[in-house]
Amino acid sequence: MPKKIRELIAIIEQAGFINKGGKGSHRNYFHPSGVRLTISGNLGDDALRYQEHEVLSKLKEVSK
Repeated sequence: MPKKIRELIAIIEQAGFINKGGKGSHRNYFHPSGVRLTISGNLGDDALRYQEHEVLSKLKEVSK
């Protein structure tokens, strides 16, 4: 079962990403290390597979 968008947001915010706003359903997150990530979709929507992979990839990049 895919995660919800709100779950992905909670995960990246715990990792230190900061929401810098966005247009419509897009949210732009920045990490102090310089990593950027955009999450699109409403909070209750199921996350798409590529979104989950992108979040995992960015988390690995931040942890290096």
